[in-house]
Amino acid sequence: MASGIRFQVMWNRLLAVVEEQAQTLVRTAFSTPAREAGDISAGVFDLRGRMVAQAVTGTPGHVNTMAAAVPHFLAAYPLEQMSEGDVFVTNDPWKGTGHLSDFTVVTPAYREGRAVALFACTTHVVDIGGLGQSPDGRQVYHEGLWVPICRMFSRGEANDTFFAILRQNVREPVQVEGDMYALAACNEIGGKRLLEMMQEHALDDLAPLSDYIIERSREAMIASLATLPKGSATYELTMDGYDKPIKLNARLTVSDSEVVVDFDGTSEISEFGINCPKNYTDAYTAFGVKCIVGPSIPNNAGSLSTIRVQAPEGCIVNAKPPSPVMARAIIGHMLPDVAFGCLHQIMPGRVPAEGSASLWSVKLGAGPGIAAGASRDGKASTFNITSFHSGGVGARPTLDGLSATPFPSGVRMVPIEITEAISPLVVWRKEYRQDSGGAGRFRGGLGQVMEIGSRENEPFAIFATFDRTQFAPHGCEGGQDGAMGSVSLKSGAKMRSKGRQTIPAGEVLVLEMPGGGGYGLASERDPAQVKADLRAGFVSEEAAREHYGTKV
Repeated sequence: MASGIRFQVMWNRLLAVVEEQAQTLVRTAFSTPAREAGDISAGVFDLRGRMVAQAVTGTPGHVNTMAAAVPHFLAAYPLEQMSEGDVFVTNDPWKGTGHLSDFTVVTPAYREGRAVALFACTTHVVDIGGLGQSPDGRQVYHEGLWVPICRMFSRGEANDTFFAILRQNVREPVQVEGDMYALAACNEIGGKRLLEMMQEHALDDLAPLSDYIIERSREAMIASLATLPKGSATYELTMDGYDKPIKLNARLTVSDSEVVVDFDGTSEISEFGINCPKNYTDAYTAFGVKCIVGPSIPNNAGSLSTIRVQAPEGCIVNAKPPSPVMARAIIGHMLPDVAFGCLHQIMPGRVPAEGSASLWSVKLGAGPGIAAGASRDGKASTFNITSFHSGGVGARPTLDGLSATPFPSGVRMVPIEITEAISPLVVWRKEYRQDSGGAGRFRGGLGQVMEIGSRENEPFAIFATFDRTQFAPHGCEGGQDGAMGSVSLKSGAKMRSKGRQTIPAGEVLVLEMPGGGGYGLASERDPAQVKADLRAGFVSEEAAREHYGTKV
């Protein structure tokens, strides 16, 4: 009992260590995805490459792909080839996080000359060259610089060749290089705090604590599975795709020891960069399952080992090289809704209705070769920005959906003041989108409307990666669908939901983001809640009469 209590104390301390590790990255990063949106991950691993603890700050896509990435680093550089002060890096989509815009960094931690742990972290950089952050590429080689697993620092000395290649291949070299140093600092702080913890607890080896954490987490997941009905369920979700609709088919099976999700029957890979590598599919599918099955159990190698994902090679959720994968999040963020659709049949009353899911990330740029008609005299600004925004979340079995909330990614939305400060852009409008939440006993979360222009009266480009513009988020248990999204110009011209396009000089980009589906029959909604929605402007009088009838 005493050793168990001692292990629990150290486990909690380890969680504090990795959270400080993550906050170091947020506070030292140069680009907005990390420092403003928290589009990162951080964690500590044992010498076998198993994730022992992850920071709360971060996204499921980064955390769960990072969990699978560290063994690839150990395969490339076994422990005996590592030295104190070494830092390793890659953005390989199939060994890292699923696309080239994310770098994963791994650093060994040493105590008295002996390796005791590995620290890993990830962030999304603002640019990686190529065609930009757009799904227009036809191969991964079009999408930017592809860095194999290599040393970024060797015994504390920077790899000048690596940094020179990086600077030469990106449009924002200062921001990207700054983020690389932030990643290295993040792991360094994690290592320092771990050594302080080991010194305080007279711990010479992390292995016993690692084994305890991983085994207890696995046992807790199996205990959770024991309380669930056993069996299988299937679900199909249709989404926009790039040039044609995509179907995501899944069969989820709950047994005594694991949950298996099989994507057989899912659409084949696309010619465009919306394909999803298997590691990213695993990450968001596991997250969706864990939201319902053992949500309070810590996320580590032990709990993740009870969730197994299968997908045929060549389908859009198991794309192999050299498939283009830049916008893999469009597919990946839909996967929790697919898992929820299955789980609702096995355990009704536990999962939410469908929501916007995929982020409406505002990725904009300007300059010759980026936006058609851009000035070539050097007077207009050249820029690249990534600003995260989101539609509404589906209603829950007992609560309304959250409005303008990024689920399942969990990234923070970037304040418009930041976007305006680092670019010539102006956000003329940003507000909730009235009537976008699906009606129901519990209303779906609202999307939002944004209008964006340029102070310089110059054209700028959008790298569109939006979805839910053709197929609405479905309601649940009689709840109505959420509103579909829309991309247009204020003059009225419609734009495509995906791909690089130019907003002409003097025009304003209009983004209307999807709302979440409703839950339960609208006729059963509390009249007081309908009136509160009317007062807040969430629902118009016309929609209230149409959907809620005499309750107005």
